[in-house]
Amino acid sequence: MIPVAKVKKPAKFDAEVKTPGNQWLKANPNAKRPKTLWVPFTSALADGFANRCGYAAMLDPTGGSVDHYLSFKNHRTLAYEWSNYRFASNTLNSSKRNKDDTVLDPFEVKAGWFKILLPSLQMVLTEAVPKSCRAKAELTLKELKLRDGERIIKWRRSWYKLYLAGQLTLDGLQEVAPLIADAVVAGGQVAK
Repeated sequence: MIPVAKVKKPAKFDAEVKTPGNQWLKANPNAKRPKTLWVPFTSALADGFANRCGYAAMLDPTGGSVDHYLSFKNHRTLAYEWSNYRFASNTLNSSKRNKDDTVLDPFEVKAGWFKILLPSLQMVLTEAVPKSCRAKAELTLKELKLRDGERIIKWRRSWYKLYLAGQLTLDGLQEVAPLIADAVVAGGQVAK
């Protein structure tokens, strides 16, 4: 995970999502899932996250989705609140489910809290994570399988291989997978 600045709410969001969404909630009090009115604004959210998953801190080549940081199941009234949206890979969004604020919010993360180890490509905490956030950060790595989940390692490996093969510059790697780029620089593996 890397720091992500809060994304400015698009001008038409309230009129096109929040207001009709809240009306829909009132009319459908027993709905298991919210009506997906936010979909037209996914690209604005993705842009704010530099098209990288807020949890994996990488560009997801399969696309991404709107994650309700606080789930619909537990926080229905936040279903149409822009401030509750995070951009996440579909895989990690599904893994997160209803974990709500038991996992770190991408907006909480500070620079240097996480790093990638080479050659394993595992994500680990650094000493920069404050004591007050360590348990939540560890739980996030575990619950979302960010440390060493097979899918996430394959995903990291794909970006790392492109770099090693010369198909992706260090600047390009920094753009799509900044923690891997940091690991490359820290490990002295910068291509010449």
